[in-house]
Amino acid sequence: MAEVKPFRAVRYGERAGPLEALVAPPYDVISPEQREQLRAGSPYNVVHLTLPDDEAEAGQLWSSWRSEGVLVDDDQPACWWLSQDYVGPDGVARTREGLVAALRAEPYENRVILPHERTHRGPKEGRLKLLRETRAQLEPLFFLYEGEPPEQRPGREPDLEADGARLWQLSLHGTNGIAEAFADRQLLIADGHHRYETALAYHQEAGTPESAYVLAVLVSLDDPGLMIFPTHRVFAQEPSEPLATEERLADPERALAALNELPRDRAAAVVYRPGDAELAVDGEGELDVRLVDRLGHDGISYTADWQEAVRAVDSGEAAVAVLMRPTRIEDVFAVAQRGETMPQKSTYFYPKLVSGLLFLPL
Repeated sequence: MAEVKPFRAVRYGERAGPLEALVAPPYDVISPEQREQLRAGSPYNVVHLTLPDDEAEAGQLWSSWRSEGVLVDDDQPACWWLSQDYVGPDGVARTREGLVAALRAEPYENRVILPHERTHRGPKEGRLKLLRETRAQLEPLFFLYEGEPPEQRPGREPDLEADGARLWQLSLHGTNGIAEAFADRQLLIADGHHRYETALAYHQEAGTPESAYVLAVLVSLDDPGLMIFPTHRVFAQEPSEPLATEERLADPERALAALNELPRDRAAAVVYRPGDAELAVDGEGELDVRLVDRLGHDGISYTADWQEAVRAVDSGEAAVAVLMRPTRIEDVFAVAQRGETMPQKSTYFYPKLVSGLLFLPL
């Protein structure tokens, strides 16, 4: 069963400065240029920990910031309510709500925590070194669950606010109810597969009860602000085995509209070459991302903006763009419950969680 509990958070104190200057996106979506901008914005920005020059430096900073009062420990354990206001890639304003708590990391074979994407060894090695040095969960992981949330947003001003995210510290009064609510639920990793597997490896090494936990944001599948957006594929060279297409349309925008009208019982995508948009439809009962994964990964890049993908082809920077429908949340959960995984970049949950609001010491 899933073990969810309150935690005694470490967070930035007044000495660190304005919170807006301290937070950042997750480490794996920050470009080298953005990293330098964030580092220059404050000597205490979280990227000094999450994207250090080396892991030992991050461990030293974590210790010194806590001893100097840059980071302070909360007096008591608590769960938190998170609300994120955002405008999605589709231009629609939404709010996504979730619960922040400590979650015990369980091996996948226990079928408590379910993955849905494949991982690669390289990113996990660097994150494990960082975890050994800091002995803290520096960034939250994103999980989904079925059913109504056991708590709701408090009717008062938030305790923390930065970068579109608002946090309310919840009283301990309802903590038992939260633990009970998740005891019989399976949780799906929405974002953070590499860090989750890193946490499992770290706990295997450390072997202490405290080392088993991750900093989790838990969002209900029923939350109206929960959205998956498509991730379009851009190929620098023509794939060696192109997809068979069956219908040519006047332009990529009309092709995308036609794609979104197709039933979901067959996999489909738009294949765009200069001035040429075609529908590829195949694989009865197959997911779109698996159809497109047949093209391989040589020279591939990804974007959430279909117009950007088209521009790359029209400008000659790329040979082919494959425009996608968003993967449905129910399909992701069904794949995970069958014990299967999907290709990388199958899902694009937006917005990303904000790093630097709360930390979980181990």
